Amino acid sequence: MDIENENEELHNELTPEDHQPQEVITKVTGMYKDWFLDYASYVILERAVPAIEDGLKPVQRRILHSMKDLDDGRYNKVANIVGHTMQYHPHGDASIADAMVQIGQRDLLIDMQGNWGNILTGDRAAASRYIEARLSKFALDVVYNPKVTDWQLSYDGRKKEPINLPVKFPLLLTQGAEGIAVGLSTKILPHNFIELIEASIKHLQGKRFTILPDFPTAGIADFTNYNDGNRGGKVRVRAKISQLDKNTLVINEIPFSTTTSSLIDSILKANDKGKIKIKKIEDNTAAEVEILVHLPGGISPDKTIDALYAFTNCESSISPLGCVIEENSRPNFIGVSEMLRRSTDHTVELLKKELEIQLNELQEQWHFASLERIFIENRIYREIEEEETWEGVIQAIDKGLQPHVKHLKRAVTEEDIVRLTEIRIKRISKFDIDKAQQKIEALENDIAQVKHHLEHLIEYTISYFKRLKDTYGKGRERKTEIRIFDDIEATKVVIRNTKLYVNREEGFVGTSLRKNEYVADCSDIDDIICFTAEGKLMITKVDAKTFVGKDIIHVAVFKKKDKRTIYNMIYQDGRGGASYVKRFAVTAVTRDKEYDLTQGKKGSKATYFTANPNGEAEVITIFLRQAGSVKKLKFDLDFSDLLIKGRGVKGNIVTKYNIKKIELKEQGVSTLKPRKIWFDDTVQRLNVDGRGELLGEFKGEDRLLIIGQKGILKTIVPEITVHFGSDMVVLEKWKPMKPISAIYWDGEKERYYVKRFLVENTDREETFISDHQKSFLEIVSTDYRPVAEIVYNKLRGKDQKPNDEISLEDFISVKGIKAQGNQLTTDKVRQINLLDSLPYDEPEDIPAEEIEVVEEESVNPDSKISSNLETGNGVSLDNDEEDDGEQTSLF
Repeated sequence: MDIENENEELHNELTPEDHQPQEVITKVTGMYKDWFLDYASYVILERAVPAIEDGLKPVQRRILHSMKDLDDGRYNKVANIVGHTMQYHPHGDASIADAMVQIGQRDLLIDMQGNWGNILTGDRAAASRYIEARLSKFALDVVYNPKVTDWQLSYDGRKKEPINLPVKFPLLLTQGAEGIAVGLSTKILPHNFIELIEASIKHLQGKRFTILPDFPTAGIADFTNYNDGNRGGKVRVRAKISQLDKNTLVINEIPFSTTTSSLIDSILKANDKGKIKIKKIEDNTAAEVEILVHLPGGISPDKTIDALYAFTNCESSISPLGCVIEENSRPNFIGVSEMLRRSTDHTVELLKKELEIQLNELQEQWHFASLERIFIENRIYREIEEEETWEGVIQAIDKGLQPHVKHLKRAVTEEDIVRLTEIRIKRISKFDIDKAQQKIEALENDIAQVKHHLEHLIEYTISYFKRLKDTYGKGRERKTEIRIFDDIEATKVVIRNTKLYVNREEGFVGTSLRKNEYVADCSDIDDIICFTAEGKLMITKVDAKTFVGKDIIHVAVFKKKDKRTIYNMIYQDGRGGASYVKRFAVTAVTRDKEYDLTQGKKGSKATYFTANPNGEAEVITIFLRQAGSVKKLKFDLDFSDLLIKGRGVKGNIVTKYNIKKIELKEQGVSTLKPRKIWFDDTVQRLNVDGRGELLGEFKGEDRLLIIGQKGILKTIVPEITVHFGSDMVVLEKWKPMKPISAIYWDGEKERYYVKRFLVENTDREETFISDHQKSFLEIVSTDYRPVAEIVYNKLRGKDQKPNDEISLEDFISVKGIKAQGNQLTTDKVRQINLLDSLPYDEPEDIPAEEIEVVEEESVNPDSKISSNLETGNGVSLDNDEEDDGEQTSLF
């Protein structure tokens, strides 16, 4: 019984009082299931996701088909092409025009004329009535062949359109694709034209291959987690930023999926939020990107570059998702390597079909040319003169041909005979047997060649791809630089945009306590480390006002994993208890958790505390109160005699008696070993993790020497955040008394000059070659006794002058960096080579007696504290007891 009948019966049973409007519930489950599924399927298959066969979405395919319909070699107005495409695509002109502009901006299939917009700036294209287009030579060569195309009726049944275009190239991977359907999306990144061809050839040869995206906006990319373009992968892309001068950065390439406008907006927002500090931005972008970022004085360019990557769109992350339509029926998720294999295999099949069609056509031409020759040479046309009916004519010709057609590849049909009757008398009268034979032989050669291609189809396909590379590959080299990125810690590069204050007595820290003691500049993403007089430790995030505990004795911005900041501490264990000494580092704790640095007894307190950013160990004098049998009321304690341990260690007993006061006797020196620093050429960054080339061990005053190809040198403090230019030729630990030797070409005097000098100014960059625009650095060496080989040009009519070997140490003495140097030679020089240096015993650095940072080690039994115990100076030494409390990560 249906709903209407049920409602009618219910209406008849009701009393007049019950005749009130009733709600009728109609279930739409079935409609929702059917109609929504139909809609979702339509959007997925017909609008948003490309087909794997030709790499095109339906609107793109219809645009290219319409352009082929209109193609006559001349440009067509885009508005005309859009109107023609509407015969096949029932979704309005705006969607067609936008899709056509996107195809055109990829600069592969469409030859454009007019303003088609700018992918760098985000500027839109002009209206479709103002711009023109035609198919490119590449598109005409690769995309079309109606003989191998499968056709279907258009949406209104009036036209035929291709189901898929016979694209003989991995077009999907070249252009990339992005689309969002109902419950489904795709994001296939664009790849390099030449690399795709080379990968296709490797696949055909049975070799392994790897393909990585290449973006039209260039930039730098890290494809470590690309995951072959599958779901779950990630690509990190960065702008290419370099230092123009000490107060200016220049952005020459931008990340994919951004524009110069959006990039500048993100920089301005980061500046407004205080993450970075800039003076102004200039956008000089035209055909190429040029964004100038001007910095205020005192701001580090290297740190600002990292901050731009950390807080702006100068670095972004792209998540690929390889979804395609297979056989025009279902979506499938596959990686880009599989896409390339299928595209290449599909190209092989298309080329095979084209060859088979070509072979059939050539055989038909050969068949009719042979028939024509037989027909004319044997004068068979005379046998039809007496025939009065059409049937008789056909039979007469057929009978006349029979003795001569045994060598033909197929039987003679009535259609063949009809074609013979259509030959003009003029052609018969001028028939040349030799030319006819030459034509037949040429056709036989063509047939043999096509058969050879079919028998060696893979080799033919490889040749096809090589031809595409040679013909269309010029100017399509890789734009995006492949590099492995280092992770940038935001807390290390953020600009300190606010001030931190402390109320020590009441135990508050924060940025709003402006009437209290100033601590340091900080940012809103920093963490703060606090120590109290009770021997408690807490780390908390920067806020306006936070309570950490009364009587704060030390507060600072916390650096995660900082092993070089060492805390020296003496505490009393409970009221009247013994005093303990300890040295420790704080590398990782749980935020907002209170840690007890004493043994936890009530009344414990810190009697002495210092924070030492480079592991300094001072000498202090301890005064004891007069009590009982204490013989010595004053003694010294050297913190360098203590090893550095974890924060939870109990410590060593200083004295069992009450301490009256503690005075600083001697400032501390660092007890940490010099820091080993490496240079990782892959990421062009310094590190302390052992990656790359070891540059040496660096103390606080040590610097790096950097020399560039343009004859510019500088010395810098080896900070991990430093960026290095691509023209760097020397990077090493700087030794102030080690001379630098250089041979350079003076553009003004057109001569080579030699000079040796020392770095005179460590605070700025210096140029050590002449400033003429044609001057250039030939060789540079930091060896003590370098040797150069001079190869001379051969003079006309004379023997070549033998090569010279010159010791630069003997050739010129060390002079000032601004000195011109000595002329190398007056002869014409072809080449200058740097040879192995002469032997030299370099003076060794005298190592300081320093203690390495260690954790949870026993105390050195030979220390001065042990000696004090033996001599009865009132200092006792107990074994350390470790705190087994769990130490967890701060983040």
